[in-house]
Parts: sequence; structure tokens; C-alpha cells
Amino acid sequence: MARYTYHCALRWSDMDAYGHVNNARFLTLYEEARAALLFGDAKPAGATGMQRGIVVARHEIDYLRPVDYGDPVQIELWVEEIRPSRFSVAYEMYDDGQLASRARSVLVPYDLAAGRPRRLSDAERTFLTEWRDAAD
Repeated sequence: MARYTYHCALRWSDMDAYGHVNNARFLTLYEEARAALLFGDAKPAGATGMQRGIVVARHEIDYLRPVDYGDPVQIELWVEEIRPSRFSVAYEMYDDGQLASRARSVLVPYDLAAGRPRRLSDAERTFLTEWRDAAD
């Protein structure tokens, strides 16, 4: 399985009243890791269409343990499924080496100018396949 690893610094604003990362902020941390892969790494690979439009159709998160403010968390992500007009990304978040959360996002390529979903380009499909979970 090819996993993309991203180290994400925690911000004071990520904390809740109990001193843990707020549950809603997990989505922000996952988004930051996903953007690094899909917008940062995809462009040099020739998959530039993602920068022009990707929308989230669904998120699922399992919270396994609290994450305290401190060192950066490590997020591992990979492509779980690729369809002609959508794909899913799976994530695991580690805090101090311990699994703290699992998540999944369903993403849809989107034509912002036309205001409608679109199909993945060949370059996008090739890029996503590099990060595909080989276990499927």
C-alpha cells in the first residue's frame, strides 16, 4: 500500500475547552494533509485539474483517543477507491505514535465554471493510482 505521510502542526485554535483537539478540527487537519497531496504533489505529476475543482461529497471520522496540544500529528493517507467521477481517500492520524483517529472522504472532481461534476482526467487517474491501496 502506498501511503502519503504528512506532519501537521497543531494550533492553539485547534483546542477545545478540555485541552484536546476539537472534533471538528480533525477535518481541518485531514484537509490540510489531503491538500498537500492533491494540490501540492499532483501538479508536478501533471494532474493539474484537481487545482481547478474538487468537492467533498462525504466525510466519515472515527475518534479513537483524544489528541492533546503539543507536537505535530502524523497523518497517513491513501486512495481507497477510484471511480470515473469520484474517488475516496482514507486517513489515519497518529499522535505521539499512537493511532488517534481514522477517517474517509469521498471526493468529486468538479467543473467550477460549468457548476457541475466532471470525470477524472487520465492524468488525475494515473496520479491517484500511485496512492491506491494495493490490498483491494
